Amino acid sequence: MTDQNPFEAMMKMGQDWAKAMNPALESFTPKGFENLWPTMPKETMEMFFGKGINPDGLDAKTRLMLTLAGLTVLGAQAEAQIRLTVRHLVEAGATKQEIAEVIAQMGMFAGVPAMTKAMELATEVLEKDESA
Repeated sequence: MTDQNPFEAMMKMGQDWAKAMNPALESFTPKGFENLWPTMPKETMEMFFGKGINPDGLDAKTRLMLTLAGLTVLGAQAEAQIRLTVRHLVEAGATKQEIAEVIAQMGMFAGVPAMTKAMELATEVLEKDESA
Protein backbone atom coordinates (compact mmCIF):
# COMPACT_ATOMS: atom_id res chain seq x y z
CA MET A 1 0.00 0.00 0.00
CA THR A 2 1.24 3.51 -0.79
CA ASP A 3 1.10 6.61 1.37
CA GLN A 4 0.53 8.85 -1.67
CA ASN A 5 -2.80 10.68 -1.80
CA PRO A 6 -4.83 8.95 -4.56
CA PHE A 7 -6.25 12.27 -5.80
CA GLU A 8 -2.77 13.77 -6.14
CA ALA A 9 -1.58 10.62 -7.92
CA MET A 10 -4.48 10.78 -10.41
CA MET A 11 -3.91 14.50 -10.98
CA LYS A 12 -0.21 13.93 -11.65
CA MET A 13 -0.97 11.05 -13.99
CA GLY A 14 -3.42 13.24 -15.94
CA GLN A 15 -0.94 16.13 -16.12
CA ASP A 16 1.84 13.80 -17.29
CA TRP A 17 -0.45 12.38 -19.96
CA ALA A 18 -1.47 15.87 -21.15
CA LYS A 19 2.18 16.97 -21.33
CA ALA A 20 3.08 13.84 -23.32
CA MET A 21 0.27 14.63 -25.78
CA ASN A 22 1.19 18.30 -26.10
CA PRO A 23 4.42 19.63 -24.54
CA ALA A 24 3.04 23.18 -24.70
CA LEU A 25 0.66 22.21 -21.90
CA GLU A 26 3.63 22.38 -19.53
CA SER A 27 3.05 26.12 -19.28
CA PHE A 28 -0.71 26.05 -19.90
CA THR A 29 -2.92 28.24 -17.77
CA PRO A 30 -6.73 28.25 -17.91
CA LYS A 31 -6.68 32.07 -17.84
CA GLY A 32 -7.48 33.14 -21.37
CA PHE A 33 -8.45 29.61 -22.45
CA GLU A 34 -11.62 30.97 -23.99
CA ASN A 35 -9.49 32.97 -26.43
CA LEU A 36 -8.78 29.69 -28.21
CA TRP A 37 -12.44 29.56 -29.25
CA PRO A 38 -13.68 32.23 -31.62
CA THR A 39 -17.09 33.80 -31.14
CA MET A 40 -19.48 32.07 -33.48
CA PRO A 41 -21.63 34.19 -35.78
CA LYS A 42 -25.25 34.50 -34.65
CA GLU A 43 -26.48 32.44 -37.60
CA THR A 44 -24.11 29.57 -36.76
CA MET A 45 -25.21 29.54 -33.12
CA GLU A 46 -28.83 29.50 -34.20
CA MET A 47 -28.19 26.60 -36.56
CA PHE A 48 -26.36 24.46 -33.98
CA PHE A 49 -27.90 25.56 -30.67
CA GLY A 50 -31.19 27.15 -31.55
CA LYS A 51 -34.05 26.55 -33.95
CA GLY A 52 -31.84 24.35 -36.14
CA ILE A 53 -32.14 21.61 -33.53
CA ASN A 54 -35.87 22.02 -32.98
CA PRO A 55 -37.80 24.57 -35.04
CA ASP A 56 -40.43 24.81 -32.29
CA GLY A 57 -37.88 24.97 -29.46
CA LEU A 58 -35.72 27.57 -27.79
CA ASP A 59 -33.64 30.00 -29.81
CA ALA A 60 -29.86 30.20 -29.37
CA LYS A 61 -30.03 33.36 -27.24
CA THR A 62 -32.39 31.71 -24.75
CA ARG A 63 -30.27 28.56 -24.62
CA LEU A 64 -27.17 30.66 -23.98
CA MET A 65 -28.95 32.56 -21.19
CA LEU A 66 -29.81 29.22 -19.58
CA THR A 67 -26.17 28.18 -19.99
CA LEU A 68 -25.03 31.40 -18.30
CA ALA A 69 -27.44 30.73 -15.43
CA GLY A 70 -26.00 27.26 -14.90
CA LEU A 71 -22.42 28.48 -15.14
CA THR A 72 -23.15 31.22 -12.61
CA VAL A 73 -24.30 28.58 -10.15
CA LEU A 74 -20.92 26.87 -10.60
CA GLY A 75 -19.23 30.07 -9.47
CA ALA A 76 -15.52 30.64 -9.90
CA GLN A 77 -15.04 27.13 -11.27
CA ALA A 78 -16.32 28.28 -14.65
CA GLU A 79 -14.51 31.55 -15.36
CA ALA A 80 -13.48 30.78 -18.93
CA GLN A 81 -16.88 29.33 -19.76
CA ILE A 82 -18.71 32.36 -18.35
CA ARG A 83 -16.57 34.77 -20.39
CA LEU A 84 -17.09 32.70 -23.54
CA THR A 85 -20.86 32.44 -22.99
CA VAL A 86 -21.19 36.19 -22.40
CA ARG A 87 -19.28 36.81 -25.64
CA HIS A 88 -21.64 34.48 -27.49
CA LEU A 89 -24.69 36.05 -25.86
CA VAL A 90 -23.68 39.48 -27.14
CA GLU A 91 -23.29 38.02 -30.63
CA ALA A 92 -26.69 36.32 -30.29
CA GLY A 93 -28.29 39.69 -29.56
CA ALA A 94 -28.54 39.75 -25.76
CA THR A 95 -28.39 43.15 -24.10
CA LYS A 96 -26.23 44.03 -21.11
CA GLN A 97 -29.44 44.30 -19.08
CA GLU A 98 -30.53 40.76 -20.03
CA ILE A 99 -27.11 39.33 -19.18
CA ALA A 100 -27.08 41.14 -15.83
CA GLU A 101 -30.60 39.93 -15.01
CA VAL A 102 -29.73 36.28 -15.72
CA ILE A 103 -26.72 36.49 -13.41
CA ALA A 104 -28.63 38.40 -10.71
CA GLN A 105 -31.42 35.82 -10.75
CA MET A 106 -28.89 33.08 -10.03
CA GLY A 107 -27.81 34.92 -6.89
CA MET A 108 -30.97 33.46 -5.34
CA PHE A 109 -29.71 29.92 -5.99
CA ALA A 110 -25.93 30.21 -6.07
CA GLY A 111 -25.40 32.89 -3.46
CA VAL A 112 -24.01 36.38 -3.61
CA PRO A 113 -20.31 35.38 -4.02
CA ALA A 114 -21.04 33.31 -7.14
CA MET A 115 -23.28 36.04 -8.53
CA THR A 116 -20.65 38.70 -7.83
CA LYS A 117 -17.92 36.68 -9.54
CA ALA A 118 -20.10 36.11 -12.62
CA MET A 119 -20.98 39.83 -12.74
CA GLU A 120 -17.27 40.72 -12.60
CA LEU A 121 -16.47 38.30 -15.42
CA ALA A 122 -19.36 39.53 -17.57
CA THR A 123 -18.36 43.15 -16.97
CA GLU A 124 -14.79 42.31 -18.00
CA VAL A 125 -16.02 40.85 -21.31
CA LEU A 126 -18.49 43.65 -22.00
CA GLU A 127 -15.91 46.38 -21.29
CA LYS A 128 -13.38 44.62 -23.50
CA ASP A 129 -15.97 44.49 -26.32
CA GLU A 130 -16.69 48.21 -25.94
CA SER A 131 -13.02 49.14 -26.18
CA ALA A 132 -12.40 46.95 -29.24
